[in-house]
Amino acid sequence: MDLRFTEKEEAFRKEVREFIQRELPPGWSGVQPGTGEAWELQRRFTRKLGQRGWLGISWPREYGGQEASPIEEAILYEEIAYHRAPAEAMLVIGVGIVGPTIMLYGSPEQKRRHLPGITRGEVFWCQGFTEPGSGSDLASLQTRAVEDGDDFIISGQKTFISVAHLADWCYMIARTDPDAPKHKGLSYFLVDMKSPGITVRPLISMTGLHHINDVFFDDVRVPRESLLCEKNRGWYMAVTTLDFERFSLSATAGYVRRSLDELIEYVREARQNGGALAEDRNIRQRLAEMAIEIEILRLLNYRVLWMHTQKLIPNYEASMAKLYSGELTQRLAHTGMQIMGLYGQLASGSKWVPLGGSISGAYLNSVSATIQGGTSEIQRTIVAVRGLGLPRG
Repeated sequence: MDLRFTEKEEAFRKEVREFIQRELPPGWSGVQPGTGEAWELQRRFTRKLGQRGWLGISWPREYGGQEASPIEEAILYEEIAYHRAPAEAMLVIGVGIVGPTIMLYGSPEQKRRHLPGITRGEVFWCQGFTEPGSGSDLASLQTRAVEDGDDFIISGQKTFISVAHLADWCYMIARTDPDAPKHKGLSYFLVDMKSPGITVRPLISMTGLHHINDVFFDDVRVPRESLLCEKNRGWYMAVTTLDFERFSLSATAGYVRRSLDELIEYVREARQNGGALAEDRNIRQRLAEMAIEIEILRLLNYRVLWMHTQKLIPNYEASMAKLYSGELTQRLAHTGMQIMGLYGQLASGSKWVPLGGSISGAYLNSVSATIQGGTSEIQRTIVAVRGLGLPRG
């Protein structure tokens, strides 16, 4: 087995790196995440990715892709993550989650309407799944969609919805048959966020940033063509969406590798208690363990990519990658905080803060890594039941 990249793939990696370095403005890394300036930068950058045909690079050409291999797509994701280029909202939500779902279940008209906007980097999406009383037990959601002639009228509340305040469209599930068993009475909708009756309210995270929201649907009228595929079959499509989401959230090997490289550089230069940190055996071993774990994550991701090349939809394999990614993100942030000590708690802008305050920010942000996209407990259950064939507990 040869796990090396081909010359063509390495040339593509070099092309992506040069593109990122050329297209991002000087000082862009200092832009505060979650601000209007950061969002506009992301919009401009993703449009440039779209112009190159790199959004949905493995998609069919008729939808704006290049029919590239999943390996080339992985290289693109790794480089964008490693350089922390501002493209997460489009790559994860649009290209990674809703786009593949529409390709799989959408009508020809839905594909023509929605997919090109994603690959051009012009249309941003948010996900309307989680509700105040329905998180891990997603099928218990209460948002209703009632037929009214050629329309559906949607009423209810979604919560913890990323970038809903900035999104153009929302993919969501709602209950269309309240008398059916909870998994069999749901339908999947594609909703224009400019529809009358939608209200978005910000939820400020512990980092002080606005990224997630409550979204209220107050008798929102949507046309029948907003229904994805078949009425009351939304749960089965949602499960596929979640598989796509888990893999998209796990594709963070580039990001954690960059964080590790920065931490290694800090250790090489820093001194504490009169000695160099790099000479501390415990720190050296801890960083070595992190390097090994990052390589494991890459291999888990490549396994899922291989399944894509075989036209297979990953299930428990995506859960394994997502579980490992989320917990590795937390372990790496915790390691950074331990190595830096009190300096790691300093926020961006402090005179003494190392690495621009990235460690404290990563530590706070990592709390959500084992919650979003399904908790670690849910992922372990999926692996146990569908991967190992164990009975449900």
